[in-house]
Amino acid sequence: MNTKTEITMEDHPRYKLVIVGDGGVGKTTFVQRHLTGEFRKNYVPTLGVDVHPLLFNTNHGQIIFDIWDTAGQERFSGLCEGYAVGADAVMGICDVTSKMSAENLDWWQNKMNEQRLPSVVCGNKSDCNTHKLSQLDKRRLKEKWGMYFDVSARSYYNYEKPFLHLARKLSGHNDLVFTPPSSM
Repeated sequence: MNTKTEITMEDHPRYKLVIVGDGGVGKTTFVQRHLTGEFRKNYVPTLGVDVHPLLFNTNHGQIIFDIWDTAGQERFSGLCEGYAVGADAVMGICDVTSKMSAENLDWWQNKMNEQRLPSVVCGNKSDCNTHKLSQLDKRRLKEKWGMYFDVSARSYYNYEKPFLHLARKLSGHNDLVFTPPSSM
């Protein structure tokens, strides 16, 4: 894994990335998997927003995503427009076993992406056998959000691809790749 939990304050490019989606789709689990390498089975809803720096080593130096992991419960939905202030990118996450969570991403994107920020959508829980999203659903999400990835926080499937896609967009380096941490 090419992430570290300890972030230095050196001059690295920093990008504010807001993660949105319904409650229970795995936003926090996806973020925690990157931060700690652990997979949590228990569901604990995010209250408001949690912010975590996530460092990636690349062939163009280190970059930091300041991850804004937002609450998916409707009672917190009025806060999400404020979270978009100063954002560099948006990541939508849905649950591939729940067609409704994918349909609700339209609402989340309308709330978050008025500035036409670089965005990506992830269909989490792709390791489950009960997929409800068709290829047409995924194609529609890709057209609306700019890119779609099936991911799994549980199995690590495609877990870096959405970040790599956004890092390339934000940095302007189409040849950017993630690299292992350098040993000092």
